[in-house]
Amino acid sequence: MTKRGVARISVSVSPELLKEFDATVKRMGFDRSKAVQAAMRNFLTDFRLQEGRGTVAGALVMVYDHKVKGLEETLTDLQHRFESVISSTMHIHLSKHNCLEIVAVRGEVKEIQALAQKLMTERGVKQLKQVIVMP
Repeated sequence: MTKRGVARISVSVSPELLKEFDATVKRMGFDRSKAVQAAMRNFLTDFRLQEGRGTVAGALVMVYDHKVKGLEETLTDLQHRFESVISSTMHIHLSKHNCLEIVAVRGEVKEIQALAQKLMTERGVKQLKQVIVMP
C-alpha cells in the first residue's frame, strides 16, 4: 500500500539564505514548500545524471548547420539507432543555414547521455543542451 499525504521536515539555514530564498520564492509566485520540492527534484535528477543511473525524461535541444554535407543523414541514422529512448523529434528552420532540432527522450540515463555525446560530436552540430527531468 502506498503512503499518501505529506511528510514534514525541519531545515536549518542561515538567516541571510532564508531571506534571499523567501524573496525569490515570492517573486516566482511559489510558496516555500513548492520551492523546496522543486529544488529537491532538481537535486535528485542532477545526482542521477552524475551517477549515470536511473530512468529520466527530457529533451535534447540542438542547433546545427544543415548545409554540412551528410549531417542530416547522420543525425537521422543516430536517431534510428537510439529509437529505444527517443519519443519524438521536432525540426525548426532558424535561418538559411541553421536548424533547431528538439529530441524528446525517455529512458535510462546512460543511453540518453550516449545519444547526446554522439550528437554533439558530429561536425556541423553547433550546440546541444540537455534538459532532463525525472518522470
